[in-house]
Amino acid sequence: MAVHGYALRAADRASAVAGLTTAVVVLMAGFALIGVGVAGAGGAGAGIAVAVVLTAVIYACCDRLALSAMLARPVSEVEQPELYRLVRELSKAARLPVPRLFVSPAGQPNSFTVGRGPRTATVCCTEGLLRVLDEAELRGVLGHELAHVSGHDILASSMSAGLATVITFPAGLVRFARPGSGLGVAQSLLMLVFGPIAAVLVRLAVSPEREYRADATAALLTGDPVALSSALRKADAGSAELPLAPEGRRLSVGHLMLVSPFRPEGVARLFAAHPPAAERVRRLEALAGYRR
Repeated sequence: MAVHGYALRAADRASAVAGLTTAVVVLMAGFALIGVGVAGAGGAGAGIAVAVVLTAVIYACCDRLALSAMLARPVSEVEQPELYRLVRELSKAARLPVPRLFVSPAGQPNSFTVGRGPRTATVCCTEGLLRVLDEAELRGVLGHELAHVSGHDILASSMSAGLATVITFPAGLVRFARPGSGLGVAQSLLMLVFGPIAAVLVRLAVSPEREYRADATAALLTGDPVALSSALRKADAGSAELPLAPEGRRLSVGHLMLVSPFRPEGVARLFAAHPPAAERVRRLEALAGYRR
């Protein structure tokens, strides 16, 4: 089991590095082409320089961008003693620093982890998740989130969320226009233009396999794959019942979530980076010895 867990972490790390590198290269190539179109051959270097600066800024701020998109706030141990206790126990078992803990006011049961590495990781749970899960299920979900940390894939997923947020920013600006100004159509059109570009970067940096690996690692860490499978069932049902609105900033962070937070329609389908919840449940139950 230890060897298998090490192999899972190694696969996570290699996949995350390759995906993030590809996404950044594509971003630089895009800015170089824009530079050529604006200023000719000499504009390529300027475009690449802008892309490098933008990447550096996103590297520094990607976690804050994701947390603000979900209106998340830090919580103290006085507010959430059980959450802190479970995270401390799992962090000790996984030999990880204890991450920062945030809570989002969203009623949909979901969670995500952002950061640049184990020492800067932040785990965020929605109020809906904390409300509907029992202790064993919450332990399984937290184990899943810490598995992303130990697998070193949170940098790739957080950076891709930041890149997507910046790319869809023009569409988000329209939200601040005067109500009734008729710019809703403009926002939709801008999202149709920039949304697919952002979705490509997300899909390059984040593979659906990362969720299977995190599920398996969480099962090893907690020793209870059935609890995580039960939590996934509840989260998937809650996502269908209380889907988030697929606006620009939230679309850019949807791939970070435990389960997809949007209805699978329109531009949200382009950002879909989660494997089917039913297949994840099936694999977890198979780890527990269930047969179908």
